[in-house]
Amino acid sequence: MKMKTLLFAMAASAGIVATTLAHSAELIPADQSVRNVVLVHGAFADGSGWRGVYDELTGRGYRVTIVQNPLTSLDEDVAATKRILDRQEGPTLLVGHSYGGTVITQAGVDPKVAGLVYVSALAPDVGESTGSQFKDIPPPPEFVIEKQLDGYGFVNLEKFQLGFAGDTNQADAAFLRDSQVPINMAIFDTKVTQAAWRNKPSWAVIARQDKAIDPQLLRHTAKRIGATIEEVDASHVLFLTQPKAVADAVDRAARGASH
Repeated sequence: MKMKTLLFAMAASAGIVATTLAHSAELIPADQSVRNVVLVHGAFADGSGWRGVYDELTGRGYRVTIVQNPLTSLDEDVAATKRILDRQEGPTLLVGHSYGGTVITQAGVDPKVAGLVYVSALAPDVGESTGSQFKDIPPPPEFVIEKQLDGYGFVNLEKFQLGFAGDTNQADAAFLRDSQVPINMAIFDTKVTQAAWRNKPSWAVIARQDKAIDPQLLRHTAKRIGATIEEVDASHVLFLTQPKAVADAVDRAARGASH
């Protein structure tokens, strides 16, 4: 079941209706070249968490497709993303959350990709891995990953809300916690061989209350890759709790990449 019903529960509790979201911003110009958006989730989650962002962007006229990463290896996650990119017609904006930033860094060299958006995400350079990004600025102490005997990791159950989803209510945090998707921990040591941000325009959306990746590291990363930076008052799961703010940033990036 994973997180398939999470956004519906969150929408009901907040009194939000999808049709309202769909008309919360004006349609994109008919002559805008970047009209496709591909969303890439990170570790411990699946693609259904993007539902709020999806509703916002499709309501504005974008064609939005969501990658379902298997989280079994970086190569397989990149392959899953490329599989979706192959289905796009025309220039595409590639958006990644958290570890998804590593995926779009490797996959974003695809010629269809017009720009990259890092949502509280990592952006390693060639020869760097996801894990090596934390060498100088480690994860906050609230974020604890437990490695299983088979090499896959889960976020610690007791600290899940505090470290991963601090601005959700207890019920939503519990659902995220109990539907989390484990990641092969070997992925964090896999080095990227290509860095799309070196040749593609980039944007970064930073969650100021992120307790999974230190906001200092996110800011350092965004500056290093020359990204246009926006900040949002939210936890690590800002795509869930602040979908309009994230969609607004993606919209601005798509318009910027079109020019």
